[in-house]
Amino acid sequence: MPDPQLYVPRFNVMDPDEVRPFVHAVAAAQLVTVGDDGVPDATFLPVLWEGDRLVGHLARANAHWRRIAAGSPALAIVTGPDTYVSPSWYATKSEHGKVVPTWNYSVVHLRGRVTVHDDPAWVRGLVTRLTDRHEQSRAEPWAVTDAPADYVEKNLRPIVGVEVVVSSVEAKAKLSQNRSDEDRAGVAAGLAADGREPDGLVAP
Repeated sequence: MPDPQLYVPRFNVMDPDEVRPFVHAVAAAQLVTVGDDGVPDATFLPVLWEGDRLVGHLARANAHWRRIAAGSPALAIVTGPDTYVSPSWYATKSEHGKVVPTWNYSVVHLRGRVTVHDDPAWVRGLVTRLTDRHEQSRAEPWAVTDAPADYVEKNLRPIVGVEVVVSSVEAKAKLSQNRSDEDRAGVAAGLAADGREPDGLVAP
């Protein structure tokens, strides 16, 4: 059986230099694993991509982490903004009418082997790094050490860490790259008229 792959037409291949910044900016993923019974589990969780490892945490009350066998395969799906694209926005609609609706989006698939970390020190380090990632741009960033130590320990107990050793990365940006400049401009104008920011939803 061939390895599963994300369907990526050649004009939708994301620039390799943009993949890590994309994942860093989104900073969240759907973690998908399959239990011993063959039933898939999925959890949305905050993540960091550090070197060849994607790390995050799940609620201890979430049965997903207990169903993960150490070293089993996992898929982490990182998605950016997405939108419906109306064919009425295309300049070519008035020319020949041969247009249909579509959907624009960006997505990165990270595959690898997954391990659960039920270790307070590991989880605290992860939470500290996640917090620093999201607080660093604030005028007065909050730090884990700002809270009383016993309160932090109490709030670490209800979560467990998870780590995916990334073995493959597939990235797709479907942003109307296969349309003409005029059609892309029409999509951008249509999105703006609908109150949507075109940046990240349609190629320039």
